[in-house]
Amino acid sequence: MHFYRTMNTIKALTFDLDDTLYDNSMIVEKAEEEMLKTLQSYEQLHTLTISEYLSEKHTVLVSEPEIYHDVNVWRSQTIKSLLNKTDIPVQKFADVIDESMTCFNFWRHKMQVPESTHMLLTKLATKYPLAVITNGNVDVHQIGLGDYFQFSLRGGEHGRSKPFPEIFELASDKLSISPHHILHVGDNLLTDVNGAINNGFLACFINIYKHDIFQIDDTRCLPHIEITQLLELDNLL
Repeated sequence: MHFYRTMNTIKALTFDLDDTLYDNSMIVEKAEEEMLKTLQSYEQLHTLTISEYLSEKHTVLVSEPEIYHDVNVWRSQTIKSLLNKTDIPVQKFADVIDESMTCFNFWRHKMQVPESTHMLLTKLATKYPLAVITNGNVDVHQIGLGDYFQFSLRGGEHGRSKPFPEIFELASDKLSISPHHILHVGDNLLTDVNGAINNGFLACFINIYKHDIFQIDDTRCLPHIEITQLLELDNLL
């Protein structure tokens, strides 16, 4: 555990989810592969490739730049855009989108949360209020983490995604604790660390790849704390 900044007293913690509380590698890719199979089951889309899907996703983003704040809306709009290029009746679009999104979300939640994460959150929750601030679409209750957190905020649904201020401000308001006493823990230097610092939070960077923080291109400012594994937060108890 490395300390780079002086810190106020920690009175609450907020957490990112993906690659912070569990290993998210290949989870989204697998979910997209399975969703693609669902889309390919329709004759009009049976030749659809993942590269074509991702290209369409980029096209949707270019036409609606703010859509990236809500990954669920972005994904459903991408599917709708693909359907618009087929002869599938418009009245069937909702069913196709719902089926595809249901498939994606099923596989999106097929990750293993380490027992060590459960143990750490159990300990932390006895001393601090805990909450989630995520840019993704994982439901903490579906992965067995819901009982540890007072609430979970998601980009798009609860304001613009990290590093924008709304979602951080809402977390502080819901906790009824000043941002200067809330430690946000995350693996992304831009969305988590820069977002936390710029919005008055304390920041803990989980450096999962153990790179030299001074050599990482995304470093805009130093966090208060740097760790390489989640269990180091046990030192806060």
